[in-house]
Formats: sequence, structure tokens, C-alpha cells
Amino acid sequence: MTQPQPLPPQATLPVPLPPGRPIAGEEWGRREPYLWISDDAAPAGLWQQLHHAHPQTGLWPLLLVPLREDGEFRPWLSGELSPEAASDPSSYDPAALLRTWWRGISSTGEDEDGDELFPEDAAELQEALAPFGPQWPGPAPAATLPEGAAGSEARALADVLQGLRGPRLGLVGAASGADALVACGWRGPTNHEEDTAKIAAVLADWERRFGAQVVQVGFDTLDLSVAAPPTTPAEALRVAAEHTAFCPDLVFQGTGALTAYAEELVGSHHWSFWWD
Repeated sequence: MTQPQPLPPQATLPVPLPPGRPIAGEEWGRREPYLWISDDAAPAGLWQQLHHAHPQTGLWPLLLVPLREDGEFRPWLSGELSPEAASDPSSYDPAALLRTWWRGISSTGEDEDGDELFPEDAAELQEALAPFGPQWPGPAPAATLPEGAAGSEARALADVLQGLRGPRLGLVGAASGADALVACGWRGPTNHEEDTAKIAAVLADWERRFGAQVVQVGFDTLDLSVAAPPTTPAEALRVAAEHTAFCPDLVFQGTGALTAYAEELVGSHHWSFWWD
């Protein structure tokens, strides 16, 4: 179990925060805040300043968007965060997790409801996951990360995302964006994987291999900046297999084919995920 870190006092921050509130819960027999959220849209440039200052403050900034604009701002203000529900990300081997998820989605014996697949369904599944099919190709090789590129790409993506939906600012006491998802109790991928710690373990591995960083989080969505994305179709195909194991909806309710999704990844510094 990963225990959320206390939120540092505002006096330790390099810039003043806008009006906001701490979100707290009953964990480990005491009540303490595990997320701070602004009352309104994040002021321009503030996320970037706080991201740059993270090594000094220990606060990871998140851009937060809701399921829909219905007043509840789900899940952030609706009581749907569960820090106590996750285990410890360091307990997991990211490559083993991806392999297990891939085997689960590539099975041609039964569908997710336990019903036997008809031959045409199995054929469609193999076509969607071609050229790999049920054979897990293994993780993609690590990229060469330019110095400082991870932070620059994260701040550039934040500029873009802030102009699209006017996200609120969130702050979590965590060593990284991956750890922040566990510490704040986010459960967006629960229809695919109930333990957010496993999701975080893979995200941390992508940060090491590709300079991927968590920027924006929604009810069941996730946006990452990527410092060193795949640059060739062959490289992108292996990364696409990892993404599909991690988030099957990208192919099964998205492009319809792994190869088509891989084309979208070539040179892309923005990885976006959603779980139905």
C-alpha cells in the first residue's frame, strides 16, 4: 500500500495558488489531505511553474478535467477517489503486467463475458492485433532521451490542453505523475484494471524509457507528454502493442487495428488514453 505524502504548506511554493481546497479521506486511521484542487480553471502558466518546481516542493501538478460538466466535477469532488484501494507500484514488473494484459485481450477462447467466441469473432480479433496476434512481442526498446526534454514536452502539452478544456489545477504530494495517480486515489481504468498501482508501474516504466510524464487526468482519461516517441513505423508498432495491452479501447473501440494505431504514434509527443 502506498501512503500519500502530506501536502506541503503554501509558503513553500514558488508562486501563490489561486483559491482552492484540500480533498481528504479516512485512511490509516487519520484524516489528512491527499489532493489540493483549484476552485476554477488553472491560471495560464501556473501548471508549468509548479511542474518546474516539483523537485523542490515535492508536489506533482495535474491538470484535472471532469467526466462531464454537470456540477459534480467527477471524480475529483464527488467522493470517488480511493487512495486506500491501490497497492504499491514498486511491487510489479511492468513487462510482466503488459504481457499478462496482452494475453487477456488476445485470447480467442472466450470473450470478456465468458461466452465462447465464434470463429469469425476470433478472426476479427487476430486481424485487429496483427501482426502479433496472441504472441506478445515484448516491450519496445528504450529511446535516447534528450536532456531536459521530458520537462519541456510536459510544459508544452500543458499549454495545449489548457486551451482546450480549461482544466482545474491539482496538486499531489508525490515523486512523479505516476505516483500521484496512486496517491490521489484515481481509479479511471477500473473496467480494465482495478489496481491503479499496476497502471502506475507501467507509466513509471514509460517515463524511464520514453520520457513520458502525466499531465492531464480525467474521470477515465489520461494524457501524457512524451519526450522521445517512436520515430519509425517498426518502432511504433511495438509501442502500439504496449498501449493496447494497457488500454485496449484504443484499438477495439478506436482505430480497429493495431497497425492503424501505430501510424498515429510515429513522432507524436502526446499519448492519450481512455477506458470505457
